[in-house]
Amino acid sequence: MATTDIPDLVVRSRRVVTPEAMGPAAILIRGGTISGVAGFDAVPAGSAIFDAGERVVMPGLVDTHVHINEPGRTEWEGFTSATRAAAAGGVTTLVDMPLNCIPPTTTASGLQAKLAAAAGKLWVDVGFWGGVVPGNAAEIRPLWDAGVYGFKCFLVPSGVEEFPAVKRSDLREALPELVSLGAPLLVHSELPEPIEKASEAALSAKPERYATWLASRPSEAETEAIALLVRLSRELGARIHIVHLSSAEGAALVREAKAKGLSVTAETCPHYLTFSAEEISSSATEFKCAPPVREHEHREALWSALREGTIDCVVTDHSPCPPEMKLRETGDFLKAWGGIASLQVSLPAVWTEAQRRGHSVREVAAWMCEGPARLAGLEKRKGAIAVGYDADLVVWDPEASFVVEAARLHHRHKLTPYDGRELKGVVEATFLRGRKIYEGGEFCGAAIGAPLLRGKN
Repeated sequence: MATTDIPDLVVRSRRVVTPEAMGPAAILIRGGTISGVAGFDAVPAGSAIFDAGERVVMPGLVDTHVHINEPGRTEWEGFTSATRAAAAGGVTTLVDMPLNCIPPTTTASGLQAKLAAAAGKLWVDVGFWGGVVPGNAAEIRPLWDAGVYGFKCFLVPSGVEEFPAVKRSDLREALPELVSLGAPLLVHSELPEPIEKASEAALSAKPERYATWLASRPSEAETEAIALLVRLSRELGARIHIVHLSSAEGAALVREAKAKGLSVTAETCPHYLTFSAEEISSSATEFKCAPPVREHEHREALWSALREGTIDCVVTDHSPCPPEMKLRETGDFLKAWGGIASLQVSLPAVWTEAQRRGHSVREVAAWMCEGPARLAGLEKRKGAIAVGYDADLVVWDPEASFVVEAARLHHRHKLTPYDGRELKGVVEATFLRGRKIYEGGEFCGAAIGAPLLRGKN
């Protein structure tokens, strides 16, 4: 082998996860990409080696549902803190949601504000979703041309005034443009009418009880929204992606849509796969999110939907806020901000529950690496250990356990429902494009992450 062909680095393990299998392999890395996947002992002379031994080497996770909030609400979360938390959790690619930043990413100029704010702060690679809000249909194509990977909308109030919910008329205006571009529409799928009806009753209940919050966001809001979106997909040929699927009935509707060949996909989140409503105590507002964490039977239905392929991916919906906005002092679920911080612990959270149900590491890679990359159109570059892909890797020990200590998390704010929970699966090292960015609890080097723009890099 000529000197110019020697890899910059070889990462090898007895348990390397490729699209085909998990087994002994050596990953040859050159110029930030994977130049070869060879036998465990097939290491070219003179190569630098990172030998992971029996630890799992998997593609870096791809998380396509993250609220970074910078610029405008950087005190909630920012590019530096979010991407460091990602690196510590083995996540090497994020796609940022178009809210709760100010300005929102609903115009090309809003995207430019994001890019300016991110400069020099990224520890992992970051792409961007655009937003669909009332009246911005003319902004869809400029945003797409500027490099967003798709679009997000809400069917109910988002919680921030600069990102209002769309109505059916807005969807009918925006979807033909999205169809012409081939762009996916990611939808917060709850309709307001069932929520408004349920909320009237909730006002007379005790707001510190989790059951009050749960009753105020009935599963009918989700199922009626998904039914509407399925009809629009069938009528217009639109690519619809259901974000944070939470209910058994919603999963059944997605299953039916897929059986009919419609372009409907779905995700769920670690918190819906981990927690159940029965175990959430009064005033524990760190658990509040929308849609809410539902009862045990919904959690198990989501695992079944994931197993059969109805659910395409697992992503966090990482949405932190300053702790005072969670109203832990009063424990008022109805008034507290909704959103769960989990970016750094998503892999062990999912693995803990997956291995209990007999799932494999290979399946987790499909849900948390391959599936999200496919959603964002990054499946030829991210989410797999294969020749030509970015050398994004996570090295982790699936047998090791740890107790989550909120103070050790790298999110800007430490409040999380995972605090004190024992999880299985310890992230030991993370590589971004062949360069080690995290190992043994420490960050390595500098922030080398890059903004990802569709069709531009």
